[in-house]
Amino acid sequence: MKRIGILGGSSDQATAEYYRRLNLGVNRRLGGWNTAEVLISSMNFALSEDWVRRGDWDAAAQYLAGRAAALERAGADFLLCVSNTLHRVADRFTAPLTIPFLHIVDPTAAAIGARGLKRVGLLGTKPVMATDFIRRRYAERFGIEILVPPPADQDELDRIIFDELCRGRFLPEAKARYLACVDALMTRGAAGVILGCTEIPLLIGQHDRPAVPMFDTVQLHVDAALELALA
Repeated sequence: MKRIGILGGSSDQATAEYYRRLNLGVNRRLGGWNTAEVLISSMNFALSEDWVRRGDWDAAAQYLAGRAAALERAGADFLLCVSNTLHRVADRFTAPLTIPFLHIVDPTAAAIGARGLKRVGLLGTKPVMATDFIRRRYAERFGIEILVPPPADQDELDRIIFDELCRGRFLPEAKARYLACVDALMTRGAAGVILGCTEIPLLIGQHDRPAVPMFDTVQLHVDAALELALA
């Protein structure tokens, strides 16, 4: 079994969910007492929150490069980052590595393509929705058109992520707001919706809108990691 390196802590809620799902996935495949081989470097979330709020991507890249290098030295065979948002600097913090980096967009895009979809909605933090670093990868590498909510909705979805979900607060009002945005994206022509922040699947999921294909970036990332770890 390959050892999975995880850049975690952004947030601890998502990191814990990755750890839970990776161990569950290995056990389902191998049975018995088997669990995943995992190394986690979990940051102080206040650092990530500050980088994102101030747009200090240079600081983010420098810090994550150090943590990624430490995971490689510690024996990780490949690397994951649990944050869609921090993938903005993935090219920079992975550049010195000799081990593979599993980008969160790639298994998600593969799942969208497997459904034959070409236009989907995207929910996430403000940087994920308002800038093109994630949308560009979907478009340029996979030919997938991305729709996002209008700016006012982006602001509220972002607030919910940072002020509630990242603190383990999952309120009915927040769920209703997210599902309203799912419905609005579908009305605008989306054929499915990407849950493009790794806390969002803790709030809403496929069971909330059975007729809407939802792409859980946590589960798709975990499934791809399991395939690589157990190959």
